Amino acid sequence: MTQTTSETWCARMQAKLMAAIDAAWALIEASDDPAVLRKARDRVKACGEMAANVRKIAAMSGPRRPAPRADGAAAAPGSDSAPARQLDRLRGGGRGRL
Repeated sequence: MTQTTSETWCARMQAKLMAAIDAAWALIEASDDPAVLRKARDRVKACGEMAANVRKIAAMSGPRRPAPRADGAAAAPGSDSAPARQLDRLRGGGRGRL
């Protein structure tokens, strides 16, 4: 199984759900039968709830981090030293807790 990003997965699911909603709306427009209308409305409601959950999952997974460089070059000059400086501030504090 191939790995997909959360953004790709979200876009694919949204497209499938929109197609299902469009099909249900076509049923609603074409029919006057109350049972068919009720079933189509329920299907549209379920697709809307699933779409909301897909967006929540995509938001929780967050943006993807960029892949590390293959040429061995350092990323940003300040990004590697920032955690060390923060740790040094904690260690060098007057409280001496670390």
